[in-house]
Amino acid sequence: MSEYVVKLPDVGEGIAEAEIVEWHVNAGDTIAEDQVMVEVMTDKATVELPSPVSGVVLSITGAAGDIISVGSPLIRIETNAATNAEATSLAPPDTDPPPIAEDATESQAPLAPPSLEAPAPAGPEASRPAVLAAAPTAPPTAAPTAAPTAAPAVRQRAKALGIDLATVAGTGPDGRVGHGDLDTHMAQIGAGAAPRHAPRSSGEPADDAIDEIPVIGLRRNIAQRMQIAKTRIPHFTYVEEIDVTELERLRGQLNQAHADRESRLTVLPLLMRAVVVAIRDFPQMNARYDDDNGVVSRHHSVHLGVATQTTKGLMVPVVKNADGHDLWESADEVTRLSTAARNGKITLEELTGSTITISSLGALGGIVSTPIINYPEVAIIGVNKIITRPVYVEGAVVARQIMNLSSSFDHRVVDGADAAAFIQRIKALLETPALLFI
Repeated sequence: MSEYVVKLPDVGEGIAEAEIVEWHVNAGDTIAEDQVMVEVMTDKATVELPSPVSGVVLSITGAAGDIISVGSPLIRIETNAATNAEATSLAPPDTDPPPIAEDATESQAPLAPPSLEAPAPAGPEASRPAVLAAAPTAPPTAAPTAAPTAAPAVRQRAKALGIDLATVAGTGPDGRVGHGDLDTHMAQIGAGAAPRHAPRSSGEPADDAIDEIPVIGLRRNIAQRMQIAKTRIPHFTYVEEIDVTELERLRGQLNQAHADRESRLTVLPLLMRAVVVAIRDFPQMNARYDDDNGVVSRHHSVHLGVATQTTKGLMVPVVKNADGHDLWESADEVTRLSTAARNGKITLEELTGSTITISSLGALGGIVSTPIINYPEVAIIGVNKIITRPVYVEGAVVARQIMNLSSSFDHRVVDGADAAAFIQRIKALLETPALLFI
């Protein structure tokens, strides 16, 4: 018998930590080589980590929502394999991990890849009951001098259980106490697991009940990025209405002419084409601003982010080299990426590297919106819904299909006049769609 300690792998360049999304095994389970152990999330993407060996799970570290540093022990597995004299490296799943986007919100030092530590001596710990985190051999005998750090939900749960957080050994960054640490503490003192919400006393009115929902996973990532974007970028929004009557007529004709195709053209590929063509005259919009170093990087290729709503929250898949795609290729790629995002199969590479973003809520788009720039980009194009309105044209009132564009810009590097001219160029392209192909 031997014991492997699997450490959290470096799932992307520059990533220092990852959040546990879901465990697929528990202590005491038998696990096969290449079986998914756990899902972790970093930089908006969820990554499945397979087991490097077969064996029995002795313990796991952390619970859903806990932050684990790269290189930290993640899971202990007892195997029948012979003991290795040296630690064995564990490659990340499938292939080398794709690079993380340059828009990492914090500078992070590169970290070593995960490894399998040398086996620990066999002992009674191998038969310890299932817990959610690797437990120390004995509860701490003295409370730490510093006040323990923990999320509000963890504090509330500890209070409901009658546990003094100062007596709980935190395994998170800087000793942060997580739900897994509470589970470990409960196992050590011989108590059963307890629900992760504060109980409501009998007779308490139902209307006074409060559900505390931890902001974890993708939701936490979105919150952090939105705060950074609004804090660091002085936004200004420019709204213009577009007469898309002719564009919609062209779209219908193209769909009819290509009825045998699996995908159908929406307005989005046509708007993507308009943005790509307009950027030829306004290259300053296809850029990323490194405000820490005061450098604007203008990209030659257009990597279009397409904001996509999923059940877990907003993701922004990236259509790479959109300037090299025709309408149908753009439609196919948007369909592929949005499907992968909604199914949780999107990769880090497919979520990073955008240079300008389009955000659309489709039929729910309303009349006007104020989209938030996808930091560190400098522009985002917001699409509102199409409505039929009476419009005065050449002396007559006629029904026309109107769609507003609500677009935001980083006023530090984009002047108002340039932003207006850019949107007017897109307007001209969409209102006279033949110009899209000239």
